[in-house]
Amino acid sequence: MKTIPNSNHLSQLRILFGDRLQENVTLADYTTARVGGKADAVVIAQSVDELVSAVETMWKASFNFHILGAGSNILASDRGVRGLVIINRARNIRVDMHGNPPIVRAESGASFSGIARRASLRGLSGLEWAGTIPGTVGGAVYGNAGAFGSDVQHNLLLAEILHRKYGKQTWNCEHMAYGYRTSILKQQTGQAVILSATFSLNASTPEEVKGKMDSFANQRRRTQPVGASLGSMFKNPSGDYAGRLIEAAGLKGTRIGGVHISTKHANFFINDEHATATDYYQLIRQTQETVYQQFGVQLELEVELLGDWQIPNNNFYRSGDNE
Repeated sequence: MKTIPNSNHLSQLRILFGDRLQENVTLADYTTARVGGKADAVVIAQSVDELVSAVETMWKASFNFHILGAGSNILASDRGVRGLVIINRARNIRVDMHGNPPIVRAESGASFSGIARRASLRGLSGLEWAGTIPGTVGGAVYGNAGAFGSDVQHNLLLAEILHRKYGKQTWNCEHMAYGYRTSILKQQTGQAVILSATFSLNASTPEEVKGKMDSFANQRRRTQPVGASLGSMFKNPSGDYAGRLIEAAGLKGTRIGGVHISTKHANFFINDEHATATDYYQLIRQTQETVYQQFGVQLELEVELLGDWQIPNNNFYRSGDNE
């Protein structure tokens, strides 16, 4: 697919989407870190049908596009995003208490923590760990989100997918080829879009489920900072923790511009003084370089970079190093 040239892309998008198209939209309003430049254009999909229509329109035209849910693990460039951003607001949720097993089915724009709370009110357990995750169902399924020793692959029963080549399909968990914070969809970006997901649950009581969720929420409040952030910045290296390495490197509290590394949990970068995406990126690079120099560990981003980035060519990793 191609990015629409600046000179004529808006006129083409206006033809494709009419008055649904919003132009020159600030992405800071759509990310949890509250940073990011302007997207050339935005379309909000309020339902699965609208999401399918927007995606198929862009595929048919062979134009690049991006989909945003809650924007909790996205670092959007200060230079903005060329082309179209589709904001996914398809949020319907259905709980079936009488199935074997009981299930919750949610559209991909629904809050992931919201479906965990919905299940808890019905006395259904299994998603208590998700009660504090800030993203959407689609983002969680896409990236195999996890917390407190569990993750999506432990609960996902089925995912409804819109595939560019094969149309609508239903995939089971095995088809997602899950790994640590990754999936086949993440490895093959642009080939498919998540429409909805069905999660298996277990019968319990509202009191028991709420108690477990409250315990996890209290643990998170004790160990993780409040404030505008992207969530966990780096993936945990095998056999270790990114936060431990960053703290051991003496980086807690380090600041660039309006963003600093949390003194409570070093894998969280907090926007507390009108930070820019460039502030975030410079602090990311400094952290990666320092940890690599001290421990020989290459920290891999858990968040994704979105938009027009000018990534430096120089690589601080020494060629030939093996871990």
